[in-house]
Amino acid sequence: MKKDFLQIDVTKDYPEFRVTANLTVAEGEFFSLVGPSGCGKTTLLRLISGLIQPDHGRIILNGRDLTAVPAAERRIGFVFQDYALFPHLTVGQNIEYGLKVRRYPAARRRERVAVMLAVFEIMALADRRVQALSGGERQRVALARALAPEPFLLLLDEPFAALDYGLRRRLRRELKELQTKLGFTAIFVTHQQEEALSLSERLAVMHAGQILQVGTATEVYTNPTHPFVATFLGDANLIPCLASPTAEGLEIHPQDGRAFLLPAAGIDLNRGRGAGATAGRFYLMIRPEDVLFNAEEPVYQGMITTWEYLGYGSYAEVKTDHGLTIKIMTGKEICYALGARVGLAFRKPAIKLLPINGNPPS
Repeated sequence: MKKDFLQIDVTKDYPEFRVTANLTVAEGEFFSLVGPSGCGKTTLLRLISGLIQPDHGRIILNGRDLTAVPAAERRIGFVFQDYALFPHLTVGQNIEYGLKVRRYPAARRRERVAVMLAVFEIMALADRRVQALSGGERQRVALARALAPEPFLLLLDEPFAALDYGLRRRLRRELKELQTKLGFTAIFVTHQQEEALSLSERLAVMHAGQILQVGTATEVYTNPTHPFVATFLGDANLIPCLASPTAEGLEIHPQDGRAFLLPAAGIDLNRGRGAGATAGRFYLMIRPEDVLFNAEEPVYQGMITTWEYLGYGSYAEVKTDHGLTIKIMTGKEICYALGARVGLAFRKPAIKLLPINGNPPS
């Protein structure tokens, strides 16, 4: 079992915004912070790195309290979104820069630069200036420079944001393979849900300066505990409903839809379903891939208003007879025409009941 390596319990106040975080990252873990632009992800990285100071709380790394330690003395690597490479230096000199700052002897600097050039397969670029590099090459150099001084922790602030989709996918696979091979601890910031799900051992979803949920990618996607998490990490239908306990389970009355029973055996009270099996108003959360066409006992009847063929399947939207729009993902073998009338039901094991904390995000 991995030991706790980084403990964060901090608050940073701005005139109209507060960032609060309380989380733990394990040694050797690849941890992601995911959320929309402006939610506080980068601010949290800057607090960890020492570029800004918290108003309250502490940051403990490898048993050492770093809260008052200057950034240059924290042994934390930082890869910025724009890479922040020095244009007047060569690739090799960029990689060597942090080693000079930390006063590595010349022989040790040459050794570490050679190792990083080999690890990232950029030996042929050692004497090039960064202006002559492609986006993917710059990303590799930025990672090599950050890892050269052997940091305790590597922070990555959306390092693939400026790259095209195909290169982004390839480089994030390479990054994950490298992290697994070298075993360094990393915190990766992204607003791309696909990156967070594919890279992370665990992730935290942030919104408006707060961490809403922490868990493995599977846990957070399958069992979101907040409406924002459900709609940001993946796609989801959030349908207001009334839940009423019965001897058999929960009777669900979805907005403008036909009531149905969630059997007691299928209710997970610890994962946001049933909310303690008490009566009340909730969001019925169902992923588009768990909506069923033409079930024998449909919850809704409606008309297909959108149908998009995606190759591996299709995306559809159905406007119910009462005006509710429900999103659906289907297998590639299913095909309907626009305007077709269908009946919809839900895979009951996939249903989650989430508390209504105001309106769901748009």
